[in-house]
Amino acid sequence: MLDNTADAQKTPLVKVDNLKMYFPIYKGVFRRQVGEVKAVDDISFEIFEGETLGLVGESGCGKSSAGRAVLRLYDITDGSIVVNGHDISTSHGDNLRKLRPEMQMIFQDPQASLNPRMSVAAIIAEPLDEHQSLTKKARMERVFELMDAVGLSRDFAKRFPHEFSGGQRQRIGIARALALNPKFIVCDEPIAALDVSIQAQVVNLLEDLQDKLGLTYLFISHDLSMVRHLATRVAVMYLGKIVELAPRDLLYSDPQHPYTQALLSAVPEADPTVESSRTRIILEGDVPSPTNPPSGCNFSTRCPKVMDICKIDTPEFKQLKDGRHVACHLMK
Repeated sequence: MLDNTADAQKTPLVKVDNLKMYFPIYKGVFRRQVGEVKAVDDISFEIFEGETLGLVGESGCGKSSAGRAVLRLYDITDGSIVVNGHDISTSHGDNLRKLRPEMQMIFQDPQASLNPRMSVAAIIAEPLDEHQSLTKKARMERVFELMDAVGLSRDFAKRFPHEFSGGQRQRIGIARALALNPKFIVCDEPIAALDVSIQAQVVNLLEDLQDKLGLTYLFISHDLSMVRHLATRVAVMYLGKIVELAPRDLLYSDPQHPYTQALLSAVPEADPTVESSRTRIILEGDVPSPTNPPSGCNFSTRCPKVMDICKIDTPEFKQLKDGRHVACHLMK
């Protein structure tokens, strides 16, 4: 369980403790379980109201699974999730449905997440139809209000998703996520499928909406440069575990975990002089399978600073004097 002294007087909007999300593997005619994929393996973090927690890591590390598990789009294997004072870890059916307006998601692929047979107005209004009883006039007024908020012309209301660019489709997805006035939004790589020229526009829109509406984000991405621009604090995942969690500036200026150091060494610098003098940390070998993670530290098979204890004991995710949390035997 985390104990962040700097935020001791605050109550977190989202509190995740020892979250596990394992997916069973079945084989054979009788569909017997022969193993499990440890997509999210015992992670803990807090997100305070109005902040953005960036969740970064390479593909397949469990970022998206963690985001979906936090919103209970999956039935979790173990752990607890508290959102705005409500423990949703074991909530089901109507009890969970009543809490949906407080927590929403912006999906990675704006084309796949929008129903091609529904108009823009119908897509944005769908959450209103599910959770509120509005007159037709009030419903359309709310749809137009949301379209204005995300920079879409009201003339587009009767058009269909295939008629829009990727950036416009993502704006439709953002408007849908805002329909019920949520407090917490999980942004699952919302710019990954967009052209570079459009990415900055969407990120700026998310920032503006956060300022205007007081939103709280879990921003999932593999783009470390974008996370540096947007996040308040950053959590780094590797093979289902969070290995380091720290305030943004502290993590980027002085990373402590060897995996974080390797990740940041791969981010290019705009200054040619600085770029030419940087030392890249090249990790050898492949990421182990989440179906059979190594004993001890998950990063022990690739870590350039590995010690004997790393292959035996799982490091504790502990808080350091500067307020950050690191899971590494090098930290005393």
